[in-house]
Amino acid sequence: MKWEEVKKIYPNQFVKLQILEWHMEGNKKYIDDMAVIKVIEDNKEATKELVRSKEDVLVYHTGNEDIVLEVRNIKGYRGIM
Repeated sequence: MKWEEVKKIYPNQFVKLQILEWHMEGNKKYIDDMAVIKVIEDNKEATKELVRSKEDVLVYHTGNEDIVLEVRNIKGYRGIM
């Protein structure tokens, strides 16, 4: 499913998505194809679902024009000791 379809079917809502296809341009990951796992009604629940998300699962609001994720390279970061 394309983002335009998701926005039309689920306007102004949080949706949990399975990313099926994507491409990179520089440090930005553009999501091209996805499957809707579920609609999330509550903002707090959406945050919890996002924190628990792994790999190619994402929670996003359909009020956003596009799905573009900034990818940060943090190689070598080990934290403060």
